[in-house]
Amino acid sequence: MLVPILILSSVFILVAFSVNETNAKYLLSGYNTMSEEERKNFDIKSYIPFFRKFHIFLGISLFVISMLLNYFISSVVSGVFMTSYPILAYLYFIWKGNRFVKELSKKQHRVTYIAMGFLLVILLVIVYAFKSSLSDNEMRVDSQQIEITGDYGANIKISDLKSIELLDKLPEISFKSNGFALGNIKKGLFKTADDENVTLLINSNQSPIILLTTYANQKIYYSSKEKSNEDIYRDLRLKINMK
Repeated sequence: MLVPILILSSVFILVAFSVNETNAKYLLSGYNTMSEEERKNFDIKSYIPFFRKFHIFLGISLFVISMLLNYFISSVVSGVFMTSYPILAYLYFIWKGNRFVKELSKKQHRVTYIAMGFLLVILLVIVYAFKSSLSDNEMRVDSQQIEITGDYGANIKISDLKSIELLDKLPEISFKSNGFALGNIKKGLFKTADDENVTLLINSNQSPIILLTTYANQKIYYSSKEKSNEDIYRDLRLKINMK
């Protein structure tokens, strides 16, 4: 998690020094679309120090808090914070930015509310996506199939199942093809270092890990967050009568 935290924090700090009074009419979002009359109504001279202090504080606080969460709680909590904190910070930034407008028009009020509403919608979407992706994928089995519920879940016909194994660890993963990865949680399609396409439904760092392999050589690596993988493995083999 160190690299993404460092990159995102550095971006905010670089943004702090990227805008000044001279280039604001080209680089500063919102200000660059104002008419000359609207710019006269905006105190850009006072706004630039506010803009700079805000982004420096955002970059530093994001780095410090994210690192503390990563090392003392978990990388998952750190990742959720790192994603949602900047949006909350920008809600404050937009609201406070209005004090640099000498006379707020109805149009400027409307633009402010629209921008804040847009950020709130993004935040809600992110919260929902995290809630869904961080929920445990439950494994269910009947006489016909094995169903793994939740995001990036799978359905495997019993007749297509070649083997069920317990492994001490995952194979080395080279990159994510299509899925979700945050800390120990990895869900979706991934490629191994051996250039093999696999499905990961890893909800925790619990080991051993269950590997389901079909006759078509589809491999699904599974680890539960709420139940013992050994118990799930034994239950699976019992229910589908595998020796």
